[in-house]
Amino acid sequence: MPTKYPISPRVAALENGIGTFWHDIEEDGAPLVEPIEAEPGWSLLTFLWRDRDGDTRNVFIVGGPGHWSIREDVMRQVQGSDVWFRTYRVRSDFRGSYRLSPNDSLVDLDDVEDEDWPARSASFQPDPLNPRRLVWPRDPEDPSDRDEVRSVVELPDAPPQPWFEPRPGVPSGTVEMHRIRSRILDSERRVWVYTPPGYAAGREPCGVVLLFDGSMWAHTMPIAPTLDNLLAEGKAPPVVAVMVGNVNRNVELPCHQPFVDFLTSELVPWVRERWRVSEDPARVIAAGQSYGGLASAFAALRAPDVFGNVLGQSTSCFWKDRSDFDLESEWLTREFVRCPRVPIRLHLEAGLIETGRHSILGKNRHLRDVLRLKGYELTYHEFNGGHDYLCWRGGLADGLIALTAGWPKAGNDMGRDGESGSAGEP
Repeated sequence: MPTKYPISPRVAALENGIGTFWHDIEEDGAPLVEPIEAEPGWSLLTFLWRDRDGDTRNVFIVGGPGHWSIREDVMRQVQGSDVWFRTYRVRSDFRGSYRLSPNDSLVDLDDVEDEDWPARSASFQPDPLNPRRLVWPRDPEDPSDRDEVRSVVELPDAPPQPWFEPRPGVPSGTVEMHRIRSRILDSERRVWVYTPPGYAAGREPCGVVLLFDGSMWAHTMPIAPTLDNLLAEGKAPPVVAVMVGNVNRNVELPCHQPFVDFLTSELVPWVRERWRVSEDPARVIAAGQSYGGLASAFAALRAPDVFGNVLGQSTSCFWKDRSDFDLESEWLTREFVRCPRVPIRLHLEAGLIETGRHSILGKNRHLRDVLRLKGYELTYHEFNGGHDYLCWRGGLADGLIALTAGWPKAGNDMGRDGESGSAGEP
């Protein structure tokens, strides 16, 4: 069984016969987690596939501790058996979601255009040996969308995510969906607005959290319970969260000035007219992941009088401004170098395994260093995971706690009396 990768001892033992291997796996589940005795804090993590019908040509692991790499993340078969496997050496605080793709086309994922993605990902499926699932429900307004089910792996030392799940007895805020038409962008989009429990009884204006990829945080992986729990525990003040839906994500989010103009001239005034929110930029956070992190930092750099805080997770700092024939990467980082320092605060995070083709980890470290040299107020964190909402949902709470630490706390029993507000109340 020659391989340059680490091999699980349990898989290596299969050379002496299959024995009760699959019976044990079906009882205990997969992937296998085997602590490395000689390396405290490290484990071997082994993904498995059973070739029940004898027709498996390959199995590609999409996500998890890998790098979405056809070369690195394809399983190997144990000779003379129906066992396919791939073992990774990982730190024992790893967390991630993944899917398996049996008989994959092996087309490099970076070569797939957006419109071709449904066909490329058609073979992706959850791990049949892993009972832990993460379900992303389909968008009810998108007839082409479908539920997406991923498998979850969390090693024993993965940091807790105590805020994401709803808690019994914690008052709930209200989420309402609206539609806003943009003259600047010539488009209409959905916007979801969260108001905290006690909003109707409150007197003081709330801070604002503007979240990109709004459907994700409103519908797929709801952020409302996190905001409720943080408020109830006194970890963050009451906020109005504005979750902005996408029309053309790949155009609007990566450093697109017309999108910033839409935010500052249309969306933010629309919010201020309808909800009791602060106009102090120091109490406004622009937050996003990947391209959404890029949009957040760019919006604050261009409009610090509106957005005084940035929460960027796995920010796509590799982005190039091709419209100006600028083929150098890290355009936004170079903009921070070029521009005078503006009065904004930032919280950035990136995953330790985001080291593939775009080197998101390395480029976020570069942005961090540039910001510190420029004198920006910055908190920075690295988590043991990848480009993954399963990680971001915990990091989002951490970023909100960090950025709102100096904001006024809840008043008028906000977050304790269970009373929810609605749009347009005085």
